[in-house]
This record gives sequence, structure tokens and C-alpha cells, in this order.
Amino acid sequence: MNKKLDRLLSQAKIQITDHQKQQLLDFVKLLDKWNKAYNLTSVRDPEEMLVKHIMDSLVVSPYLDGSQFIDVGTGPGLPGIPLAIINPDKQFTLLDSLGKRITFIKNAVRELKLSNVTPVLSRVEEFQAQQFDGVLSRAFASLNDMVNWCYHLPNASGRFYALKGQYQTEEVAEITKPVEVLEVFKLDVPELVGERHLVVLAKNK
Repeated sequence: MNKKLDRLLSQAKIQITDHQKQQLLDFVKLLDKWNKAYNLTSVRDPEEMLVKHIMDSLVVSPYLDGSQFIDVGTGPGLPGIPLAIINPDKQFTLLDSLGKRITFIKNAVRELKLSNVTPVLSRVEEFQAQQFDGVLSRAFASLNDMVNWCYHLPNASGRFYALKGQYQTEEVAEITKPVEVLEVFKLDVPELVGERHLVVLAKNK
């Protein structure tokens, strides 16, 4: 596992500390352990988790602008926990509406000693506590759903960061709220089969 993570990080040109590497490996171990009882992810093999969950999350890091982020529909903490591990200077709120996922995240935060993660059990449209520099989503089916349900979450200069497989312009055309696409980045996830894109949007000023 160690060697594989080193190889993947090297291929992605991501440099992190040994402590952060250990935290990522420990997170995968926790996910694997809890998954047997809680069914948190369809990915069963820890080595596969390194590619499909850890690296798939980490490649977004260079594009994050700001210090306060919310990961909506975070599931078992993806991409929020891997991003929090390698960005200790940024704060991450991890929001999900399923209790077992938030229970897992709370345990992971405690075990990994993460001081920059706040787990929240809530439906996204009901969470009004604060606004953020960035709204991350890896789970939403469509850009329109993400923008509609999360429109209240970015601050005045905030961004939506949507992690997608293929990028389809038709999906952007279906968005009903006033937003603009700032940039679309093709993400290179080592050893991942299939396309990955990051779509960055902002509210129209």
C-alpha cells in the first residue's frame, strides 16, 4: 500500500509529508474496516480505494482558492478528508444527510487527529449556518442539481467545484440559476480508467 501510494503521488506530481501519507493510508484502512459493516462505498479493495478515492480527491487540491470549504454529499468524506489531510491550513465542512456516514467521518476525524474538519448531518438545502470560499461536490448527478441546492453556500467571491467524469456542455446549458463557468480542468488521475474533469463555476455578479 505504501509503495503504491508513493508511486501514485509521484505520477500525479503531488508532494506531501510522510505524516500526511500515513494519514491517507490510515484513512483507507478505516474506510475498509467500516465498509464491511456500514457499506460506505462500492469499492471493496483498499488498493483500488487509493486510486478511485484518494488520488481522485487529491488531484483537485491545486485548484482550490480560499480557506473555507464545504464538501456537500460527502459520503464517507470524499473528497473532503483527503483534501483536509494535505491542506492543514484550510477548513473543511463535510455535509451529508445519512447518519452512518457522518458517524464514520466523526470517528475518522478523531482517529486521524484532524483539527480542520467539521462533520455536519444535514440536508444541503437546510444548512444555512455560513457561507464558503468553495463548494465541493463529487456526488451530485447533475450540475443543475448542485447549483440549485447549494446556491446559498458560496460567499460573494465563492466558487462551485464540481468533480465530474466526462464534461458535457449540455449539462451546463440546463443550469437554471444565474452562474457562469469559469474554467474546466481535465484531471489526470494516475491509474484511473475513464475521464475526470473539474468544473469551476461562480454566481453571476
